Amino acid sequence: MEDILLIDDDVELCQMLTEYLGRYELRVNSIHRGDTGLQIARSRSWPMILLDVMLPGLDGFEVLKQIRTFSTDSVLLLTARGEDVDRIVGLEMGADDYLAKPFNARELLARIRAIRRRSETPSAGAESPQLIVEDLVLDSAARTVRQAGESVELTDIEFALLEVLMRSPGKVVERESLAEEVLGRKFNPFDRSLDMHVSRLRRKLAGDVAGEERVKTVRGTGYQLVLRRNPAGGRS
Repeated sequence: MEDILLIDDDVELCQMLTEYLGRYELRVNSIHRGDTGLQIARSRSWPMILLDVMLPGLDGFEVLKQIRTFSTDSVLLLTARGEDVDRIVGLEMGADDYLAKPFNARELLARIRAIRRRSETPSAGAESPQLIVEDLVLDSAARTVRQAGESVELTDIEFALLEVLMRSPGKVVERESLAEEVLGRKFNPFDRSLDMHVSRLRRKLAGDVAGEERVKTVRGTGYQLVLRRNPAGGRS
């Protein structure tokens, strides 16, 4: 079974999810306070952290903010708040996805599986695990990204997003395609998740000497990994 960390003060919900997810080989470790949950998150690497926003001790946003100072573990935010701004804030702070309460347990499982698929190691005989586009080197087997020789720390979703863009360097990748490949669901124009992940990835990738960003938004269509005018490398 695979361990996941659930930080939520709703004891009844935790018990229900422990039973339900346990049927699918997911062992739930439930913590009911934000400050305690942060300590547990810091104690080891977790394949998945389910994090409620409204928590005693520390609220979920503060827990997420601190987790992102030491870990790229996948975090799925659970929130009873309906305001879009709260979900956007969570994504900007580094959540991989969010799900509003009340939610269907099957949808939660689908979101967990979609995120976890992004971190799976390629099988033997699959396409070369290394992509090289100019100064960017992505190794899908080692789950590492380097830019100009420097390591770039990405979450699973950000890693998957960059991988898709690097497979089509210089070309526009449509939002619909990115949503299905990276988020594991059909594109919804009212869902800002994809935009927020692109924004975080863009901030983590240094631009060129002229200040041009490496990930360009093509309004109304999708996103493009920008190639420099005088490329120094190619794609492996």
